[in-house]
Order: sequence, then C-alpha cells, then structure tokens
Amino acid sequence: MSPYPARIAASLLWLGLTLSINAAPLRVLYFTKSSGFEHSVVKRTDGQPSYSEKILTKLGAEHDLAFTFTKDGSLFTFDYLANFDVLLFYTSGDLLSVGTDAQPAMTADGKQALLDAVSGGKGFVGLHSCSDTFHTSEKAGVPSTDRLARFRHHGDASDPFIKMLGGEFIRHGPQQMARARVLSPKFPGMESLGDELHLHEEWYSLKEFAPDLHALLLLETNGMTGSDYQRPPFPIAWARAHGNGRVVFNALGHREDVWDNPQFQSMVLGAIRWSGKRLDADITPNLALVAPDHATLPPPPPEKK
Repeated sequence: MSPYPARIAASLLWLGLTLSINAAPLRVLYFTKSSGFEHSVVKRTDGQPSYSEKILTKLGAEHDLAFTFTKDGSLFTFDYLANFDVLLFYTSGDLLSVGTDAQPAMTADGKQALLDAVSGGKGFVGLHSCSDTFHTSEKAGVPSTDRLARFRHHGDASDPFIKMLGGEFIRHGPQQMARARVLSPKFPGMESLGDELHLHEEWYSLKEFAPDLHALLLLETNGMTGSDYQRPPFPIAWARAHGNGRVVFNALGHREDVWDNPQFQSMVLGAIRWSGKRLDADITPNLALVAPDHATLPPPPPEKK
C-alpha cells in the first residue's frame, strides 16, 4: 500500500487539530490585586465587577476571549496558571503583601511560578500600574526610606518582575492632554491609530527599559506640564520576548474614559492576541534607535523642609 494516503490523512488530522486549537477562545487571567495604590478602574464596589472588568466582559463576548477575573494572589501556582494562555495584569505594589485592597497576597513561590510561566511560553500583558509593581527598592511591603531610590537606575539588580516586564514606573505628573507617537503601526491592535495618539491621561514616567524591547508608543514630552516630563521622549508601550513567552506593556489605562476609548480597547485586544500567539508581529529591538536618550531620568523632587 502506498504511504501517501496515510501521510495525507495525518496531515489533514494535524491541520484539523491546528484549526481546532486556533478556534478555541484564548483563556485570559485578569489579575488586579492592588497592594499599593488601588485605581478606580479596578476597584470593586459592593461586590460588583470593576469598571475595567465590565469592559473586558463585553470585549470577551465580542472577540471570543474567555476572561477569568481575580484579585487573589494566593491562587498563583504552577497548576493554576496552566489554565490560561495569557496573563493580564493591572496591579500595584508588593504583591507578596496584603496591602491596600486586603486581598490575599501572592507567595514567593507564586511569584516564581508566574515568572516561570511567562518564560515557559505564556503570554503576559501589563497595563498602567503593572509597572508600579514589585519595585526593586521596596521589599516586603515596606516602602523604601530612600526618597531618591526611584530616580536611580538599578540595572541588573532590578527585580526579576521588572526585568520580565521591561520597564519600571518612577512617578507621574498632573493628568493632561499629551501625544504619543505610534512607532509600530502594523503591530496587532495599532493598525488604526494613525501616526499619533492624543489622549487626556495620567502619563507615567518610566525607567529600566529592557534593551531588547520593541517600542510601540513614544511619549513626546516636549511641552508637557510637570518636572516628571523634563526628559527626552521615552517608550510608554512596548513588546518583547521573554524566554518562550511574549510580553506587552502599555502604560495607558488610568482613566475610565480611556478604557471607553476604542483605540485603547483595540490595543488591549491586539496585545492579548499577539502575546497569546494568535497573531505575529515584527518585534525587532528598536529602543536605541527610537529613544536614544531613554536612560535620561527626570529631576528628583526637592526635599521637603
């Protein structure tokens, strides 16, 4: 008997399995524990879903995404994370501490399980204050007494979570209208943004940029109000590979009207699909090219008298 029919059948079976896998909804864990500042868009009131959870529920139904919502850090284990394709974080502070929202803390083993899951192939998407999580200078739930710690680079000594994410929050100035230059218009979810994004938002000042990141949005700091923006343009959204996993960070998402914005929603959906390996994109490192002065930090705040 010719081997070809068997080979064709096997190929068709493989193709069918591939299509079946690709047709299955992406399983997304949306984790919003706030050990630090709790943003209004992730805060639950009277047991009701948060503002962002309501938005994601609607988007999930429209775009075939299966969301699980939690603030419980104690759930983080290797076995639990195996249930998801993408981990979507809107967190703050030292997640190993109960902190502001009084929800169960992550364990040290749970944090390692998270890092291993991403390097092992899970997708990771961080929004806004995800960069305000696991600060290198703030351990065991105790804020650093060094008021200038966030205004220094830690480099290789940075927390492993910060290294995975690709950047770290310093501070923010007053909310204001500003513009971000779109650097990668072909990246999933960014196709309709045009050359620039104009938003009234709380704009984060960031540091510790991973040298291998692919910047997606660049904050044009010239003309912005506040000392936090007295620095050259720097990335506020990027994508990078972390081991076998894919990571996206987007510093937007503080305000409810930003969550309502179709452009922001499109970026979140695109980030989920790309990190979940449903879509591909060119993420050639471009940090040195598009933001050569990214390491320049804003002036530290004056000492209080």
